[in-house]
Amino acid sequence: MPNHAHAMLQEIFEQPDALRRVLAHYCDADKLRADTWQPIGENFPISAPIVIAASGSSRHSGLAAEVMLEEIVAATVDVEYASEYATRTQISSSACSLITLSQSGETSDTLAAMRLARSRGLRTLAITNQAHSTLATEASMALPLVAGPEVAIPATKSVLCQLIVLYLLSLHLAQQKQTLTSVQIAARINELHAVPDQLASQLNSWHTSIDAIAARYQDARTFLYLGRGIHYAIAREGALKLKESAYLHAEAYPSGELRHGPNALVSDAVPLVVLATVDPVMEDSVLRYRKTLQTLENLRAQNARVIAIANQNDNIVRSLVHDCIFVQPLSEFLLPTAELIPLQFFAYHMALQRGIDMDHPRHLQKAVIERGDLQ
Repeated sequence: MPNHAHAMLQEIFEQPDALRRVLAHYCDADKLRADTWQPIGENFPISAPIVIAASGSSRHSGLAAEVMLEEIVAATVDVEYASEYATRTQISSSACSLITLSQSGETSDTLAAMRLARSRGLRTLAITNQAHSTLATEASMALPLVAGPEVAIPATKSVLCQLIVLYLLSLHLAQQKQTLTSVQIAARINELHAVPDQLASQLNSWHTSIDAIAARYQDARTFLYLGRGIHYAIAREGALKLKESAYLHAEAYPSGELRHGPNALVSDAVPLVVLATVDPVMEDSVLRYRKTLQTLENLRAQNARVIAIANQNDNIVRSLVHDCIFVQPLSEFLLPTAELIPLQFFAYHMALQRGIDMDHPRHLQKAVIERGDLQ
């Protein structure tokens, strides 16, 4: 792969290969690798409530995991800011399990949450890109991301790999809990094996088309991002990428919450980015899609400028918005992988429009470490 002008762009383009590494590590053909998952099966209580503690982009992966674990495994899940977890006395009981997410495995807030959980007798699972990090070695068990080195401060491929590892964790727990059959799990893994090539085939077209879209929105100083269900987590990640990469204000809301206050912000000066994809064979996804179409119709009546991410050849969404980024169809819980990358490209190109070094955004560092927290 050729070297790109910026590490962030390089790492966006590396995502299909990173995903291939994840699948090779965790899957054997259409099955989950027994050797990789055995420690989790022996140590992770499948019926206990789950708390997920993370910060920044990792927390957005956790929000997506909450939906996956609840709908695939029928688990009870709560997602907390790692920075809040350690400051609350009764945030979880010893009957819970704690999942911590961190690209570096050295983030002080996430380490503090994990250490507090262990002191309370909780089983802790660390998911991190650094297999020998403090978080991975101190937790009860760990799952590596195998995303490869990530240089740019805005996280890209580590977020994608978190989503996939969490999806595979959901399938593993569903297998243990028997909420999915072996045939259903095999079908989902087979679909997942096709995703790296599917994403790779779209990278260049996204790169080119989103460059042009960003140029049309260079005057904007604030954005609203909207998504429903699992896609709300991706909307939040898109908004964060825009903030840290392009220094633009952006907020994300569940699409249905727009009319409960934020709609007052909608104007020609406040563009919206709306996730409007759909899995046509999933009833809940179709319902969310129909409600999103109604939101888009309302926004068109308000003369709002809207960028939508929609299924390829969705002419209904295309007719309702100013700009549409198409993605090839996937099942509901894998659609976030296709939505995530265009949002990364948008943040990257908006940063270029503003002359910002997106690899080294001001006041930010790769791992948030407080002096004296690490032993």
